[in-house]
Amino acid sequence: MDRAGPRNLITDVAGLKIGNAADAGLKSGVTVVVCEEPAVAGVQILGGAPGTRETDLLEPHNSVQAVNALVLAGGSAFGLDAASGVQAALREQGIGFEVGGFRVPIVPAAILFDLRNGGDKQWGRFPPYRELGYQAVADAGTDFAIGTAGAGTGALSAGLKGGLGSASTVLANGITIGALAAVNPTGSVTIGRSRHFWAAPFEIGDEFGGLGHPSPMPADATKVRLKFRDKAELANTTIAVIATDAVLTKAEAKRLAIAAHDGFARAIWPAHTPADGDLVFALATGRSGKVLAADEAIDLYAAAGATMARAIARGVFAATPAEGDLFPVWSSRTAWKP
Repeated sequence: MDRAGPRNLITDVAGLKIGNAADAGLKSGVTVVVCEEPAVAGVQILGGAPGTRETDLLEPHNSVQAVNALVLAGGSAFGLDAASGVQAALREQGIGFEVGGFRVPIVPAAILFDLRNGGDKQWGRFPPYRELGYQAVADAGTDFAIGTAGAGTGALSAGLKGGLGSASTVLANGITIGALAAVNPTGSVTIGRSRHFWAAPFEIGDEFGGLGHPSPMPADATKVRLKFRDKAELANTTIAVIATDAVLTKAEAKRLAIAAHDGFARAIWPAHTPADGDLVFALATGRSGKVLAADEAIDLYAAAGATMARAIARGVFAATPAEGDLFPVWSSRTAWKP
């Protein structure tokens, strides 16, 4: 039977470290995934409003086979500067792809929109994300905060604060898969106005409350609730990473990213809208040394969706209140009564 890893974090996948940096006044931040060794990577974008850097090189037909780090950041397009700070930190450590005697850190990045969240965005000439990216590398380790942390610091969902979530699964064959998500969707992660998560069928233990689905289901369970319905096109995106210690090719990593998007659909209603830039990066560290048989690959891809759904729910579940918040946190929501 599948089970959560010892940390129930993406860092249960051997070879990965996570660093967070944030500015409370800004209500925004950065999360970096640092690969201890270059990792095979892929990406799949299904949202209609993405903001990215260095994603084209991840396509299976392009030359670079592995990356050194991945960046998830707030700040809309301004947050793409975070990757420059991560590059600077890695270059100081002599990490990067060697080209003509030079080391070039390969650092794809994706951003979410958290400008309209009550934080002070009057940062002057240059946005702070490059420095936050640099700080996040210095913070990188195997244990890290979820909820109101890193790229999830200023995240919002429909009616509740969003956040940074993570989860892991150890498959029956010993392979580990982990997910990391900065949850900032236009849609809702809870059913109607209840405390119950759409991701409930995939929950392991009580990692996000153990409430299951409401019974009976609210009559308005499938009503579409949007964050800032008046300006929904301006304020969203869930960005995520799915990772495994299995040995994968670039094409297989892309397929893993595609499968992980099922977790968005299982945990967020609605997902993949024109107002979201929904994106999943995939990483394969290969640390297990195991090449998967065909049936094992299907198990891995199924676990990708389930683990991602859990990570999304955990991000909202773990959010904490802060001064100036526009939306309440999940823990403040009262129990639903039929």
